[in-house]
Amino acid sequence: MTPIAAAHVAATASPSAIFERWADVATWPQWNADTKWVRLDGTFTQGGTGVLKPKGGPKVKFVIEKLTDTEFIDVSRLVGARLTFSHVVTPTADGCVVDVAITMTGPLGWLWTRILGKGLAASVRPDLEALARAAEGGHTLAQ
Repeated sequence: MTPIAAAHVAATASPSAIFERWADVATWPQWNADTKWVRLDGTFTQGGTGVLKPKGGPKVKFVIEKLTDTEFIDVSRLVGARLTFSHVVTPTADGCVVDVAITMTGPLGWLWTRILGKGLAASVRPDLEALARAAEGGHTLAQ
């Protein structure tokens, strides 16, 4: 497994407000600057699948590998690799802390890390901050 990036943000939003934003995949482009659109094949549940269209890139299939009341892991299937986004929400007295870690595995992981790594590393923190603002009822990114 190759680490790509990680970010940590404190939010005044409740953990459930963060999960509501994640569950509403159609709104991901409002807080994820690199995403053009996202569609689920069914519901936001463990084992659920969907398709994501990054800006300037091809459509990518993903699966919700794990979903609990504190953790959400989605895996994008790339040719010869798996791109994993691990999201953990920890309740605090003032709201919550959200941690995101991005990793790559697979025989072509080195190639995909070279292609996607810098962009993902640059965007993970701003996207997480925008998610926190959106969950707090603040501003989202302009479309």
